[in-house]
Amino acid sequence: MAKLMLRDRGWIYAKKHEGWYSVSDETFYPQSAVQLARDPATGRKFMASKETGKEVEWTSENNYHFRLSALQERLQRHFSKAFQAKSGKYYSKRKKFIVPETRMKDVQKEISKGLQDLSISRPSDRLSWGIPVPDDATQTIYVWLDALINYLTKANYPFQLPGQEKAAGWPADCHVIGKDIVRFHCIYWPAFLMALDLPLPMQIFTHAHWTLGNEKMSKSTGMVVNPFFAINRFGVDCMRYYLALDGGIRDDSRYDNSFIIKRYKSGLQGGFGNLVSRVTRGKGWDIRRAVKNGCKQIKKLNIRNRRVWRLSSTPDKQLSTELRGLKSKILQYMQVPDPREALHTIMGVVYQTNAYMQSCAPWDLSEPEKQDQLDRVIYLCTESLRICGILLQPYMPAKMKQLLDMLGVADNARMYANASLGKDEDYGEPKYDIGKGTEVLFPPLTSHF
Repeated sequence: MAKLMLRDRGWIYAKKHEGWYSVSDETFYPQSAVQLARDPATGRKFMASKETGKEVEWTSENNYHFRLSALQERLQRHFSKAFQAKSGKYYSKRKKFIVPETRMKDVQKEISKGLQDLSISRPSDRLSWGIPVPDDATQTIYVWLDALINYLTKANYPFQLPGQEKAAGWPADCHVIGKDIVRFHCIYWPAFLMALDLPLPMQIFTHAHWTLGNEKMSKSTGMVVNPFFAINRFGVDCMRYYLALDGGIRDDSRYDNSFIIKRYKSGLQGGFGNLVSRVTRGKGWDIRRAVKNGCKQIKKLNIRNRRVWRLSSTPDKQLSTELRGLKSKILQYMQVPDPREALHTIMGVVYQTNAYMQSCAPWDLSEPEKQDQLDRVIYLCTESLRICGILLQPYMPAKMKQLLDMLGVADNARMYANASLGKDEDYGEPKYDIGKGTEVLFPPLTSHF
C-alpha cells in the first residue's frame, strides 16, 4: 500500500542501479561508506561496510528507486532546528530529535555530504523470500522499506479514523533503536514519512550494544546469552536493574555473569537491601511514630529556622536537600532520555542514606531526651526509601511494590508526584507482618560464579 502511494505521488521510479551491496546487511552502501578490510584468520582482503564491518560486493541490477535526494534540504532543515516536543507537566519544552547528540551530529554530517536516491527493490531471482512488488513480480520489496512501513501498519495507516489518527500510537513520543540501524531509522524512515506527509516520531533514542567476549551479540554468529537462564538465576527485576545500570547508550557495554553478581551484591543486597533491613527491622524505633514526628520536625526547620537550616551543614540537612532535589534530577535525565544516569543518581542517594544512618547511629539514641533526634533520623532514612522506591518502579516494579508494601505506602501514593520529601505523612505501618520468616527484599544469591 505505502509503496503504491509513494509511486503515485511520484517518489518512485525504475532504473539500473550499481553499488556496493551487503548480503548480510541487505543494503547498498555508497563509496564513502565502504573500506578495504582484512580477515584476521585468513589474511584475505575484501571490501566492507565501515558501519557494520560486513563484506560488500559490487552489484549492478535493475530495480526501483526512491527519490531520497529530493528530500535532502527538508531533512537538513528538520535536523538543524531544535525539535519542539509535546507540551505538558512532565515534558521539557525542547528535545533533540536524535539522542545521544553524537549520533545526531553523525546523521547531520551524513546528510550534508549529499544523499543518493535509494534502491527500494531487488530482483526476485536473487531475493525470493521477501514481499513481491505489487505490480511487478520480477521485483521484491527492499526489506527496510517493508520493515519501516510496518510501524505505520501497527498504527492502522491508512485506515485511521478522522480525529483519531494518534489513537494507535503514532507518532511515537520516543522511538528506540540500536546504533547499527541509525541510518535506516534516522534518514530513510523520516524521508518515507515526509514523502507521505505523515508526522515523524517526536524523538529517536539510539543505544549502543551489549558485547560478549568483546564482540557484539548476534544471533547469526551465536554470540548470545539465553535471557531465560539469566532470569531464572537472578530474577526479572535484578536483570532489569543490571541492564539499565550497565547498559550502554553512547558506548558498548560488556555482559558477564560476574558483573551481574557484583552489581547485585554491592548495589541491591549490600546497598538497598541492607538499608531496608536496618530501617524496617530495627528494634529501637517505631517507623510510624518517626514519620509523624520527623515530618513535623523537618517542616519546623524549613519554616521557622530557614536561615539556620540554609547555613547548616549537618548530615540531616545534606540528606534532606538531596531528597528534595532528587525528583527533578530524575525527570531531567528521563527527558533526555538517559535512564542509566537516572538509575545511578538514585542509587547514589541510597548509598548516601546508608552512610547517613551509619554516622547518626540511631541504635545509640534510645534515651528519652533523644527521642526527637531518633525520629528525625529514622524519618529521613524511611523517606529516602519511599522516594527512591517510587522512582525505581520503572526499573524494578515487583521489588519496589514489595518495598512500598513494607513501608505501608498507599497504592494511590506511589506516583512521580509523590516522590518529594514530606509529601506523604500517612505511611509507616507495613501492609503485612515483617518478621524473621518474611522474605527479605534482596536475598543472598545461591551461587557466586
